[in-house]
Amino acid sequence: MIYLGCDRAGVEMKLGLIGYLKENGFEYEDLGCHGETVDYPDIAEAVCSKVLESPDNKGVLVCGTGIGISMAANKINGIRAALCYDWYAAKYTRLHNDANVICFGGRTMGLGSVTESLDVFLHTGFEGGRHAVRVDKITALEGKNHV
Repeated sequence: MIYLGCDRAGVEMKLGLIGYLKENGFEYEDLGCHGETVDYPDIAEAVCSKVLESPDNKGVLVCGTGIGISMAANKINGIRAALCYDWYAAKYTRLHNDANVICFGGRTMGLGSVTESLDVFLHTGFEGGRHAVRVDKITALEGKNHV
């Protein structure tokens, strides 16, 4: 299942991505927003909570630049969110980082390149091997108290 969410700056982009998902037969759920004023950390939390329900779930988050919503998502244990500005980044965040959430900028990116990146993200698996050790180290950082 693919869960989508955005703030007001990402509504148009999210709707375009829903069109892509529908056309390609993906199962998805739109968790908002639908044009109302929201705070992107709340949307990130809603989407990421659903992503964590199954290892097969993926998330798509959109805010104005993609920066704030990716920062919020990465505060949630178990989430590896990546702001991807092209298909290459989308490919390698799956291959090497096992990212489970992809983020985009609704005001800074075009729908064509974002759709291409989402397609690559959804069709690329995790390579594992030496990268699994690194992902485990990322996960271990979640439990550490850094002062």
